Amino acid sequence: MSNQLVRDLEHLAGQTASKEGYQIVGLHVLANTNPMTIQVQIRQKDGTDVSLDDCSGFSFPMETAIENSNLFKASYILEISSPGLSDILKTDKEFETFKGFPIEVSTKNKENIEVIQSGLLHTRSKDHLLINNKGKVSKIPRENVIQVRLASPTG
Repeated sequence: MSNQLVRDLEHLAGQTASKEGYQIVGLHVLANTNPMTIQVQIRQKDGTDVSLDDCSGFSFPMETAIENSNLFKASYILEISSPGLSDILKTDKEFETFKGFPIEVSTKNKENIEVIQSGLLHTRSKDHLLINNKGKVSKIPRENVIQVRLASPTG
């Protein structure tokens, strides 16, 4: 499968998604399967969650666009999905949902050096992130937080 064909498909998928109110997060062509599989991951333009109905609803316009483009002569399977959850927490909703989960927090110290702290997510306020590390709650100023990532329970 040529790189140009994949780029053309990415462009086509981007245009189709935009018309339907989505954006493309990922596109993979599995040419080694029979029939070939085209996997497209979508996200809502406004950032809201993608439902099963969204994936199902986008399938027909995407399939129609592929068929009308004549990019592929061979048969294929089209799979539409959401990208799933990221392991990096960003929104208030994510911080509320994962309260009590193990996390790794990248922070910058007074010397502006990155430091990683581990613990359980306690809460996030407008000014601070609180994590529980073996029963001791640490209060980290939000301006010092670089990134908060979900961690495995075993580290």
